[in-house]
Amino acid sequence: MLFIETLIYQPILFIRVVAILIISICLHELAHGYVAISQGDDTPRRTGHITLNPVVHMGWRSIIFLCVVGITWGKMPINPSKFRHPGWSDIMVAAAGPISNFILGFLCLVIVKLVDINHLFGLISQSFFVLAASINFKLCLFNLLPLPPLDGFYVYSEIFPKLQRLEGSQFSLFVLMLLFLIPWFGIGLNIAVSIIMVLLNSLLSIII
Repeated sequence: MLFIETLIYQPILFIRVVAILIISICLHELAHGYVAISQGDDTPRRTGHITLNPVVHMGWRSIIFLCVVGITWGKMPINPSKFRHPGWSDIMVAAAGPISNFILGFLCLVIVKLVDINHLFGLISQSFFVLAASINFKLCLFNLLPLPPLDGFYVYSEIFPKLQRLEGSQFSLFVLMLLFLIPWFGIGLNIAVSIIMVLLNSLLSIII
C-alpha cells in the first residue's frame, strides 16, 4: 500500500508523519553540517546548506517520495579532505546525524513526561510526541546500519577499513532494498525502538 493512501484514511497521521520526518531529517543534516564546520570544512556553509529549508536538504524528489511511498532521504555536502583530523573527524561528522535523532527522540519523551506530570493534556498532544520519539529512534537505528550510503557505514568503515569495499557497490544497494521488503526487519526495528523507549521512560521516571 502506498503511503499516500494514509492521507485518505488517516489524514492526521499522514500530516504528522510527514512533518516529523521533514523536521527530523533537516535537523539530522544540519548536525552533519555543523560538526563538519567545527572540523574545518566550510562546504556546508559555502553551499548554503546551513538552513532549515527542507527543499535544500531533501530536494523535491525526496519530499515527493516521502508523501507517496513513505521513503525519503537528505544530503549534506561535505569535503572530508578539509577535516583537521582525518579518520576521527569522519567518524564525528557521520555519527552526528544519528545522534541528533536520538537526542530529538529523548527530548520528545521528556515533553511527554512533563505533560503527564503537569496534566497539560489539553494543551499538548502526547501522541504526537510519542510518534515523533518513535520515528527519531527508528531513524537513528536505521542510519547506524553499516551499509553505504548510511551514516553507520562511514563510522564503521573508519574502524574496520575492509568495509570500505562496499562503497559504491551494487551489493549494499541490494541489501538496503531487501530490508525495506522483508517484514521481519521492520518488526525487529519496532521491537528495538520499543525497548529503547521503555528504558528511557524508566530513566525519566527516576530523574523527573
